[in-house]
Amino acid sequence: MTTRVSFKTINKLAIPATIAGIAEPILSITDTAIVGNIPDNGLESLAAVGIVGAFLSMLIWILGQTRSAISAIISQYLGAGKLDQVSTLPAQAIALNVLLSIVILLGTIFIVEDIFLLFNAKGKILKYCVSYYSIRVWGFPLTLFAFAVMGIFRGLQNTYWPMMIAIVGAVLNIGLDFILVYGIDGFISPMYLEGAAWASLIAQGVMAVMSLFLLMTKTNISLWPRFPIHPELGRLVGMSLNLFVRAVALNITLVLAVREATALGDRFIGAHTIAINLWLFAAFFIDGYGAAGNIMGGRLLGARDYSNLWKLSKKIMLYGLLVSGVLMIIAFVLYRPLGALFSNDSRVLQTFYSIFFIVILALPVNTVAFVFDGLFKGLGEMKYLRNVLLVATFIGFIPILFLGKFMNLGLYGIWIAITIWMMIRGGALVWKFRRKFRPLLQKT
Repeated sequence: MTTRVSFKTINKLAIPATIAGIAEPILSITDTAIVGNIPDNGLESLAAVGIVGAFLSMLIWILGQTRSAISAIISQYLGAGKLDQVSTLPAQAIALNVLLSIVILLGTIFIVEDIFLLFNAKGKILKYCVSYYSIRVWGFPLTLFAFAVMGIFRGLQNTYWPMMIAIVGAVLNIGLDFILVYGIDGFISPMYLEGAAWASLIAQGVMAVMSLFLLMTKTNISLWPRFPIHPELGRLVGMSLNLFVRAVALNITLVLAVREATALGDRFIGAHTIAINLWLFAAFFIDGYGAAGNIMGGRLLGARDYSNLWKLSKKIMLYGLLVSGVLMIIAFVLYRPLGALFSNDSRVLQTFYSIFFIVILALPVNTVAFVFDGLFKGLGEMKYLRNVLLVATFIGFIPILFLGKFMNLGLYGIWIAITIWMMIRGGALVWKFRRKFRPLLQKT
């Protein structure tokens, strides 16, 4: 069956994927906005959320790469008309992923303080980091399970149920944040930072249960691992390992940025926390078209339909750039209200406003990288994605970061380095796609 590459088919996948995608950073943004306005020690609480959020994102992004690998393989088999041949693969992949997440959880819970000392956290901020992480970390396996199930649905060309899972989690998290952080007079005492952690953990648990229920009722896929080991598990593990290395390189960037911002002082890490959360929000917003490229690209590759694959790349890029343009306009119009949403500390806001324009102007650059990143995952080009991130991080970001530090550019230097990092990523992916698929296009 031919896959139509049209505005309707792309957006039928991209819009639910966008909604599902922005629900992920909303979990973090909600904590940031509400915690940043806590009346007692709000600045220290905001810094702790930023530091712990960076570390948890690192763990989730590293192990969550199985989602992309599962999606790529399932969509390719679907395009080739051989979906029945991978019926036992998802259960084996999910079991492996959850087991690894439990090992990492148990490996970090006993050295929490040492971990956040590496982020330059100290004093009250360090104490808050330990308190916040010790609760939120238990949602780690739950999140990875939900991510893997979302990958299965994506491979089946379905972004609706992942969207519903994400919406329920985000809405629940927001409601619980207000209730648990600030309390309800006469019923629940304010829990402040720990309340935000519990809100996120409960929301993650509900998302995991909902994922299990939908997979059991909406698909024929079994979650009971059965032997023998599926032949494609090796390729899936290989893809995941390449994405694992890639995610490590990606998170080295984000962690170094947090570390250097923390070293500059409390108001700088507070401002960076707001900026990176808005950056991630925009990233997931734009990434809806990357998800459509991921889902449709794998199916078109499986069907060897290179003509429509080329058409798909052009259309998702156009739609992604239009979305980033709208986001830029909104961000400039709401320049100051956006900052005030996250903090009431004038020092933090002044610092944030001084660098927010860099985040906004880089949105089209980010779009190219995010859209082609999703497309390459669907095509199974995990090795190349790994190499691009290694080059962008170690030859692009890190030298520019420390050059900025040497020149005393402060937070400006950090965000200039992040922007150059994204330029390298996007440019390398566009070059590779054109080099590989233009010749195949001419043969069809």
